[in-house]
Formats: sequence, structure tokens, C-alpha cells
Amino acid sequence: MPKRVLKGVVVSNKMDKTVVVKVDRLVSHPLYKKRFTRSRKFKAHDPENKCNLGDIVLIQESRPISKEKHWQVIKILDQGGNQ
Repeated sequence: MPKRVLKGVVVSNKMDKTVVVKVDRLVSHPLYKKRFTRSRKFKAHDPENKCNLGDIVLIQESRPISKEKHWQVIKILDQGGNQ
């Protein structure tokens, strides 16, 4: 089974080798058909501490690295605000 790959925005990089990535997805209401945004935060492994706040990154599922960290940063797509 292939590993999931998600795209999101870094919202925190205060931990060592860990970033928090917010992933948004569009959901359609089953009855009214209005589309709205649902978001979820994932902790991802960033071994070289390259990610900054506001960066748009790709994260991929991985083996459990710690209690809550099961994702790792594959690629930084866009450098955000703080450089």
C-alpha cells in the first residue's frame, strides 16, 4: 500500500527536528452541498531543521518516530514569511 502524501503549511517549528503542519481539505455538506474547509494538524519529522513558519511543505506517512510523530517532511515547496 502506498504511503499518503499531504501538502500543508508549517504553523510551528519550536521543537527540535519537529514541525507542526496544518493540512486543509475541502468537504462538501451531504445535504446542502456547500463546500467548506476542514483542517488538521500533523507533527512531522524535519531532521535538518530547515522548515520555517509559513513554509508550504509535502509530508509523507512514515513509521512511528515518537508518540505523536508519524509523518516526515519530504520537500519544501515554497519558502514562507520568515527566512
